[in-house]
Amino acid sequence: MIAQRVGVAALRRGARPGVFAQMPKVAIAAGVQARPVATAKISQDDGHQILVKQRLQRPVSPNLGIYKIEQTWLGHSAWTRITGCTLSGAAYVYFSAYLAAPLLGWHLETASLASAFAALPFAVKGGVKFLLGFPFAYHFINGLRHLWFDLGKGFAKPSIKRGEMALWTSSILSGLYLAFGL
Repeated sequence: MIAQRVGVAALRRGARPGVFAQMPKVAIAAGVQARPVATAKISQDDGHQILVKQRLQRPVSPNLGIYKIEQTWLGHSAWTRITGCTLSGAAYVYFSAYLAAPLLGWHLETASLASAFAALPFAVKGGVKFLLGFPFAYHFINGLRHLWFDLGKGFAKPSIKRGEMALWTSSILSGLYLAFGL
């Protein structure tokens, strides 16, 4: 109730005539000089030239070479997107080729693919399986890590560094396991 009365009293004092009319006189008495804003009409080309001169005086942003390699340099979030796009891109290419195969005379049936893959050397088969297994393992494990971050845990610098090393190590080992079954 008191706050309401104080507010109403302040509004009434501010509404009295002459309060705002006295402001410039008070400013002049205080030594504040007011100068009117002047605008000049210039052509579009002259305005563009002024902007060009102003841009030349701006500082240049630093190159990426000045930054130290930190824990986020290998950006686990970016690599999750990269591996996800790799996996989905490979699936889209395969399924599109599978749909177009009858029209183009290709044999992408399961039996022909299995027999062609079985004829490859062991190292080539392992390499192809690792190229598909590593992105899958990395994407899966890093997805679990993101869920852990969503709980608000693991944001300390040592924890991030340990998690990054564990992520890469477990992803490579999982990719090798999926490729060679070691």
